[in-house]
Amino acid sequence: MPEAHAAPTTARPYDALLLLSFGGPEGPDDVVPFLENVTRGRGIPKERLKEVGQHYFLFGGVSPINEQNRALLDALRKDFADHGLDLPVFWGNRNWAPYLTDTLREMVTEGHRRILVLATSAYASYSGCRQYRENLAESLAALEAEGLELPTIDKLRHYFNHPGFVRPMIDGVLASLADLPDDVRAGAHLAFTTHSIPDAAADSSGPVEDHGDGGAYVKQHLDVARLIADAVREETGVEHPWQLVYQSRSGAPHIPWLEPDICDHLEERHAAGVPAVVMAPIGFVSDHMEVLYDLDTEATEKAAELGLPVRRSATVGADPRFAAAVRELILERAASESGRNVTPCVLGTLGASHDLCPVGCCPARAAKPAAAGADSPYA
Repeated sequence: MPEAHAAPTTARPYDALLLLSFGGPEGPDDVVPFLENVTRGRGIPKERLKEVGQHYFLFGGVSPINEQNRALLDALRKDFADHGLDLPVFWGNRNWAPYLTDTLREMVTEGHRRILVLATSAYASYSGCRQYRENLAESLAALEAEGLELPTIDKLRHYFNHPGFVRPMIDGVLASLADLPDDVRAGAHLAFTTHSIPDAAADSSGPVEDHGDGGAYVKQHLDVARLIADAVREETGVEHPWQLVYQSRSGAPHIPWLEPDICDHLEERHAAGVPAVVMAPIGFVSDHMEVLYDLDTEATEKAAELGLPVRRSATVGADPRFAAAVRELILERAASESGRNVTPCVLGTLGASHDLCPVGCCPARAAKPAAAGADSPYA
């Protein structure tokens, strides 16, 4: 794997970084209010939310995502300090405290006017990119109504193919393979998992030129899966078969979503005589509830029923290499904004994602203002 490109040690013209994430409950009393935030406007009865909340109640009503984000904040601040990057880091969530609007208000009150955003989603999609941009626009509108001076906000490009994101996942798969029994390791299948989304959302993900046939969402995941599978082959000498599969579907049964589901895939692989499976959650930055329940609990129980040995490889989380990748992305963007030529650090065949989301990129079902894009009302 190639090394990341060196970058200058100044992050100007930006004066702060905002870690923007989904949020999650941190106790039993938080679960239903959190789910109400997530599903606001959909008219879902509270009784149904309590049923959905059982996944959280199994773990004391606590999602691991907030603790994961605290660990990532620590890793970013350490990496920045170690490399002389004087850039304060803040954290705001879409659906739970610390809420995005409150964090932006704090940043503006402290005088920050050029803010760069790191979203905890590496790939293009409505829910993983544009919806966060809509959240930013909503928060900016709220601050404007309060009479506050609005900052300029930009968003870091999608980092799915940055070496600092990919390499930790390669190491996770290698560790999982090594943990399998000797007699099944060589024949193990690699199941690269990501969050299922509606087919229509996948087909319209990314810029307009990528729309159709799974859109940028599927293309980007396939690119990462190939990178990892190729690296595993190079480092072990074994050609492991692999497939991109999906998990965590939450939509109505009559609406087509990306398939196959990981549990169905485990059944199919077992029936085909595969001796073992490594589940690699490449679509997730950290071990939040979709990983903790859908893979570590539900899929692992399904594999046990089948008598199929499985291992789940690690997500990137707060790996120092990912923190370094974020620093490199910041410096890359700052250099570009300053008019200097930069060589984006990427792997695979798709090249670097756009810095500025173009018009028509990952469109919503209904038009809403979105910040940090070519169509932003807050440019």
